[in-house]
Amino acid sequence: MSPKSVPILPGSTVTVRDATSIYNGYNGFVQRISDDRAAVLFEGGTWDKLVTLRLKDLQAV
Repeated sequence: MSPKSVPILPGSTVTVRDATSIYNGYNGFVQRISDDRAAVLFEGGTWDKLVTLRLKDLQAV
């Protein structure tokens, strides 16, 4: 399956694909989905961050 045809569900690993976002290129884990947005958890060494992003700006890994 190509990345575009893989559904994004809670627990999925995703990459942010939004040139205007400071999280562009970061990988995270989808925690929950509501309407057209997903809460994505980013973990990086000494920090964790939960950010809400539009589904259209995410690509399944």
